[in-house]
Amino acid sequence: MKNYKMNISVKIIILFLLIIPDFTCGHEKEKHSSYFKTTDESDSIRSRFDVPEGFKRYNAEKGSFGEYLQNLRLKPEGTIAKNYDGSIKEPQDIYDAVIDIDVGNKDLQQCADAIIRLRAEYLYGQQRYSDISFNFTNGFRAEYSKWRNGYRITVKRNKSEWFKKYDFSDSYQDFREYLDIVFTYAGTLSLSKELAHADISNLQIGDIFIRGGSPGHAVIVVDLAINENTGEKIFILAQSYMPAQDIQILKNPGNGKISPWYSDKIEGDIITPEWIFKKSELKRF
Repeated sequence: MKNYKMNISVKIIILFLLIIPDFTCGHEKEKHSSYFKTTDESDSIRSRFDVPEGFKRYNAEKGSFGEYLQNLRLKPEGTIAKNYDGSIKEPQDIYDAVIDIDVGNKDLQQCADAIIRLRAEYLYGQQRYSDISFNFTNGFRAEYSKWRNGYRITVKRNKSEWFKKYDFSDSYQDFREYLDIVFTYAGTLSLSKELAHADISNLQIGDIFIRGGSPGHAVIVVDLAINENTGEKIFILAQSYMPAQDIQILKNPGNGKISPWYSDKIEGDIITPEWIFKKSELKRF
């Protein structure tokens, strides 16, 4: 990532030794909820950030990924974003809010991992367990449905395999352990390959600006508003970074008048505080 020093972490060491590195996430069915509440009463993205004059917030379809993201709960105003080890994220002046979701205690939930986390949490809350599946950098498909049935993953050199270890379990703790494995072996390179290309003229909540690589980076669209007279769309972006850290609502460094909103009509690239994306790097699940 731009002007960063590589952190030596558990995730990076494992990736370097085992697979291609990618720095950059009979039982009666029980109803499960996402890790974080997204009720209308909570201090959410939707409730905290007003829409600029002339624009109307897009009302995502009920039960959709877009609605889920718009209503993500935020930590109290003034909360300082922190890294996984409790240290303060630097720089501090690049975000307007912190999403209320844990980052874990290992250097795992970085940029692509945070997006994987949000998508997986949504699907888990919807009980769409068979849809929770992500690729490792080596191409291995890690399916949560197999994990729930007690299978675990072994990785040797550049080869990954399933093996049976436990009985069926759909507990949230096991779900989080599954995600940590995905975070360890996936990244911007793998995620960018499995996402579909999207056109910014058809921008949607949940779309992702992503550049796969080492380094690479990814940010996700978490809210959207439209000027019905001009057709202009504005959107809010969220990110994690390196090292693993709280997920932040990014400021718009190019237009403080509408920040944290970004415009799809801006000339040239999408300039975020810590990365510059081309409009052609937009993708979606």
